[in-house]
Amino acid sequence: MTEPEDTTASEESLFHHYTGNDIPWYVRAIWILFWAFAIFYAIRWALPMIPIEMESPP
Repeated sequence: MTEPEDTTASEESLFHHYTGNDIPWYVRAIWILFWAFAIFYAIRWALPMIPIEMESPP
C-alpha cells in the first residue's frame, strides 16, 4: 500500500475547478409556462371546486 502524499490545500485544489451548469433559456421558459398554467388551473378550476367537493364527495 502506498502512503498518502502530504500536500497542502492549495496544491490539492490546483486541478479541481468546480463550476455549475447554466440552465438554457428555453428550459426556464418551459418552467415559467408550467407554473403559470398551474396557478391559472388552481385559481380557475381547483379552488372553486373545494366547497362543492366538501359538501358532496364523489
